[in-house]
Amino acid sequence: MDHIVTVQDAVTAFAPWMEPTAAELDAIEEELPLILAEVDLLDAHIMTLDRFVTELDAQRIRRARRRVLAARRDLTNRAGIALTGGAA
Repeated sequence: MDHIVTVQDAVTAFAPWMEPTAAELDAIEEELPLILAEVDLLDAHIMTLDRFVTELDAQRIRRARRRVLAARRDLTNRAGIALTGGAA
């Protein structure tokens, strides 16, 4: 008869050394506006899965798409400034 045994590492997968570092948390916080904009876009698309797309739905999707593009632009510009040190 085979015994079923739980593996301690699988049960407690979040050991202290697996926590995100301060740099990783800072990167997530910096990307948060983009993440939230992408979630809004996904929500707008999900709302239209089981029905016809109305004009209001199309506006909501366009607006969410513009927010994603603006957030990507801002994130890219901030990364460019950080790489060049603000020099043109």
